[in-house]
Amino acid sequence: MGTTNLTAKGVEVLPAVLVKTREELISAISRVTPYVKTIHIDVMDNEFVPNLTVGLDALKPLPQGVKYEFHWMVKNPEKWIREIKGPNIHLVHIETINANWELIKKEVKEAHGKLGLAINPETPLEKILPYAKDVERILVMSVHPGFSGQKYIKEVEEKISFLRGRFPSLSIEIDGGINSETAASAIRAGVDKIAAASAIFSAENVGEAIEKLKKAGAHAQ
Repeated sequence: MGTTNLTAKGVEVLPAVLVKTREELISAISRVTPYVKTIHIDVMDNEFVPNLTVGLDALKPLPQGVKYEFHWMVKNPEKWIREIKGPNIHLVHIETINANWELIKKEVKEAHGKLGLAINPETPLEKILPYAKDVERILVMSVHPGFSGQKYIKEVEEKISFLRGRFPSLSIEIDGGINSETAASAIRAGVDKIAAASAIFSAENVGEAIEKLKKAGAHAQ
């Protein structure tokens, strides 16, 4: 499937921050703020995924001058969302949704944020479809969540293509195993947002790394 009018407008690169301390968090944010509009922050509770990152205390307050997207890889995400106020995107995993969906929507609204959904590589796409009408964005994981530096799972592009065809105006993001080659492939499948961690933060020059991913997006279109 080719790109759509939405992706043709330009693909946004979001540095994905996966750290364990507030000091590391602030340092990572400061490194990339001059080059991007939005920063993606991974939050893990060592329950939903086998890893523990920064907690709520480390997230308040955050530097201004950039927008934030919180990727809640946690159980009971509504408890976390209610503590983070402001115009942020809150990405909640479909695998954590049960009877709490209305509460999640309520907490996001009261926090003055926007709601998105994330889906793991092995989760059937059918699980997310009933909720898609309620969200601003869908994040398709192209690795198993928990750790950066994993290999890109190309098969998830089938989900992206289906979602883009079904929801032409929906923002669709990819996260995991991103480099110039995989970014271009995901964009051709239909994403308009790219979250990248090691491809950016392992580079000596993060600005050049971000620009490289942006160019990959432009060439893919």
